Amino acid sequence: MNRLAPLFATGLIASLPLAHAAPLTTAEQSVLTGIDGRYEQTEAVAHQIWDWAELGYKETQSSDLLASELEAAGFSIEKSVAGIPTAFIASFKQGDGPVIAILGEFDALPGFSQAASPMKSPIPGQAAGHACGHHLFGAGSVSAAIAVKDWLEATGTEGEIRFYGTPAEEGGSGKVYMVRAGLFDDVDFSIHWHPSDSNAVMATASLANRSAKFRFHGVSAHAAAAPEKGRSALDGVEAFNMMVNMMREHVPQESRIHYVISAGGLAPNVVPDFSEVFYYVRHPHPDQVEEIWARIEDAAKGAAMGTGTTVDWEVIHGNNPLLINEPLALAMLEKLESLGGFTYTPEEQAFAEDLYETLNNPQFEIGEQEKVQPYSASLSFGSTDVGDVSYATPTVGVRTATWVPGTPAHSWQAVAAGGMSIGMKGAQLAAKTMTLTAIELYENEDLRTEARAAFDAARGEDYEYQSLLGDRDPPLDYRDNP
Repeated sequence: MNRLAPLFATGLIASLPLAHAAPLTTAEQSVLTGIDGRYEQTEAVAHQIWDWAELGYKETQSSDLLASELEAAGFSIEKSVAGIPTAFIASFKQGDGPVIAILGEFDALPGFSQAASPMKSPIPGQAAGHACGHHLFGAGSVSAAIAVKDWLEATGTEGEIRFYGTPAEEGGSGKVYMVRAGLFDDVDFSIHWHPSDSNAVMATASLANRSAKFRFHGVSAHAAAAPEKGRSALDGVEAFNMMVNMMREHVPQESRIHYVISAGGLAPNVVPDFSEVFYYVRHPHPDQVEEIWARIEDAAKGAAMGTGTTVDWEVIHGNNPLLINEPLALAMLEKLESLGGFTYTPEEQAFAEDLYETLNNPQFEIGEQEKVQPYSASLSFGSTDVGDVSYATPTVGVRTATWVPGTPAHSWQAVAAGGMSIGMKGAQLAAKTMTLTAIELYENEDLRTEARAAFDAARGEDYEYQSLLGDRDPPLDYRDNP
């Protein structure tokens, strides 16, 4: 049996040829014209969030800006949902038709200060940057939500469109708390997108994961004059890390374990009484994450016993794997193929060529942004809190070339391209693809039925939702220094 089958609505891991897209209808063309008409406003919102570069659960300005855009467009706004000050839901309802959610992220990453330049150019005084393009994610999704709302009004179609403002995707699992709070219980379908270096439907399952900050406590002493009186918390962390590193040989090969020492002491001649290490554990299946995690906790306890220290830990986040809905993915592919990719202006081409020279072994060449990748259902070794949404409601996503082809996520090059027109062209393509997909779902009852059947079959009859972060409250301070 294929171990990855539960992650896919059909159990298929294969490549399919591109869809034969039908020509756009007059109504669809009109909707796309509306998105183009909002280009300057969408760009202004994206650039403002790019400038702010706010970290997870601290995105106060970014969240307020997106909510204000939607409120001005006629959406009702519910703020501070799921116990998170920066999480919100914007909704527009007309009649009793399907409820469709569009997801929007907006958190930045620490350590990625970078100007919109093809050469590495940190911005003085700025410590964070949008190295995963969530400023574009939020702004592009707002544009799509408004376009769908306008279409509902113009056509008299019954249904509800919602925008979910989802903070702290980067290690904070904002969506998980929203799912856990039941905020997706009445949603029929969810649509999302993500910045990338190519254009494709996101038929890629992700890894389940869990993270925690392990905090060791010891006894301070003069490291030279009285070392026997000290018990080093850093020794506890280092012993813990050594034990986990030896464990890597004895876990399933699909597993991923990584860590960073976030606090190790302040002076070499002082035995540190506090040290902290931040761990991630990943695997395609949640039960394997749980099994590995139990061994991680045992290693922490053993390290503390062996070094005469104590240890406690705080689970920070946990995500279920992404469940791929193949009927939705193929329907979205047809919309993406009908739109196609996009070309660069001479100025964008020059920017891309200069930046391309800084990339290490890029997978794609410049020009890939003009194409749409063939359908391929596969496994990614990353993780996302969209996974929990995908187990709450049938979910589909697209990725577009907001970055120069070959650019990896979480890089200064992603920040650079995301701060100029290349990023915006990708955001526009994503907004249009999501809008056309939502319209198809409102109009096509057969697609809705097929997608729901695939969803129910993939989850199984006895499925009960469980989050990998337990019952803890949202870690609103997880980006604070220890």
